[in-house]
Amino acid sequence: MNEDELRQRLNLEMETMSVNKLTELGNLAVSMGLIAGHGFHGGKYEILRQGEAILLAVNEAETYLEQIIKTVTEEA
Repeated sequence: MNEDELRQRLNLEMETMSVNKLTELGNLAVSMGLIAGHGFHGGKYEILRQGEAILLAVNEAETYLEQIIKTVTEEA
């Protein structure tokens, strides 16, 4: 395996880990009643919240979900 192949493989593994974390955060937010749904849509990550669809880049969606979960857990 050459350097380029190794780099591509590492990038793919990092993307997979990020998507897994995002899915877990989305599922947690759904179970907490914070959002109605989530998933990829048109190259962006869609979050359904309070009757509207929010389209974000993956890193932005992760931050958004972390913030709304944190807000609720700090209030408890």
